[in-house]
Amino acid sequence: MKTLKFPSAYTILMLLTVLMAALTWLIPAGQYQMVNNETLGKMVPLVGSYQTVDANPQGFLDILMAPIQGFYDPANYMARAVDVALFVLVIGGYLAVVTQTGAIDAGIAKTMARLGGKERWMIPILMGLFALGGTVYGMAEETIPFYALLIPVMIAAGYDSIVGVAIIMVGAGIGCLGSTINPFATVIASNAAEINFVDGIWLRLAILIIGWLACVIYVMRYADKVKRDPSQSLVAEQGEANREYFLHGRGESAPELTLTRKIVLTIFGLTFAIMMWGVASQGWWMAELSALFIGSSIVAGLVGKLSEVEITDSFINGARDLLGVALIIAIARGLVVVMDDGNITHTILNFAEGLLVGLPQILFINAIYWIEAVLCLVVPSSSGLAVLSMPILAPLADFAGVGRELVVTAFQSASGLPNLVTPTSGVVMGGLAIGRIGYSTWLRFIGPLLGFLTAMVMVLLSVGVILS
Repeated sequence: MKTLKFPSAYTILMLLTVLMAALTWLIPAGQYQMVNNETLGKMVPLVGSYQTVDANPQGFLDILMAPIQGFYDPANYMARAVDVALFVLVIGGYLAVVTQTGAIDAGIAKTMARLGGKERWMIPILMGLFALGGTVYGMAEETIPFYALLIPVMIAAGYDSIVGVAIIMVGAGIGCLGSTINPFATVIASNAAEINFVDGIWLRLAILIIGWLACVIYVMRYADKVKRDPSQSLVAEQGEANREYFLHGRGESAPELTLTRKIVLTIFGLTFAIMMWGVASQGWWMAELSALFIGSSIVAGLVGKLSEVEITDSFINGARDLLGVALIIAIARGLVVVMDDGNITHTILNFAEGLLVGLPQILFINAIYWIEAVLCLVVPSSSGLAVLSMPILAPLADFAGVGRELVVTAFQSASGLPNLVTPTSGVVMGGLAIGRIGYSTWLRFIGPLLGFLTAMVMVLLSVGVILS
């Protein structure tokens, strides 16, 4: 008998799309009245304005159209996930060109030799850097290029692909979960709640620091276990295949780190530094970043003495390798489109609003956390969720006698969850696809840590209520 296998990421997302389409036939359609918020520069829902509207149940054709609508809106040609998907393809091409020069393999070999058995200390350092990106500016889509870079390093160090993915996904995720000045979560949510974004920052710092320590210990313990006994890896059955795939089939010998390859690696590092600078201070997003990596591909290829055919062929083959990731991102976005077009997103928010009325303070703030966590499945964008939920949920805190800054903290802690596990997040599913990790395998790995983080946040939110 054939053993049952957990479905692929594509099947999971399409099944969720079918489920959401079915819900549009069962859940009453409704909308809040939307008004312009000058501070945010966005349309936000008006408290008490919810009303039922004509149903728009999603049918078979809508389900088939969902992945297409995940890329762009066919009605007005506005981009949805097409820019992120294109960025992923460009990144695949860029990494393939740099790999073709031999610089990455040579750099990995040199790094491992210099570390001399101290590879485990890369974990807290790198997780700290990704957490910093998460807490400062909500690092999410920008992490995608790092997976293909870091996973080979971790495998060469004697770990597995899960360690590489966890350093990035959990590192940036705990930063977002413990957002302090993240403009796309904490700042927007605070503005929507009509408070200063520094209100409640000490509690958020506590969540960030305690959460980061817990995540580092968790990942390091798993990494040490895998290094001692590779059979303990959750992806042990594909260990050899992963080494062949991520290390490009090289054996004990590695290319020499020549001056030319050092220059290529310098260009490689500068490209990522420019990316971070552009996102953080110049307002760059996917279009500009894609152009940056296309330009860097050409420069790295020429410096690495590749021919025109080698550059173009490597780029195309690399983009082909990440085509599945680009499709996953679009399908995940299409799932959300089905819910929005079915007019049930606001109905779910209105139902959540009704659950909060009359709750005691500690129950109220923890209920806010769980409601936001559920809404993350519906709206995986932290800024989108802030604009949608804060104008409705924050005023309820006044009636419950809870500070609005605690509602914002509950929101941003919950909005960090999509960066760790939510299947509707293209970043999560895309990162797992790059790491060749099944979603069920990731759940087995992240489950205990997710349980601890959830309990930690609930305890700290309760303490915040008591001390306020």
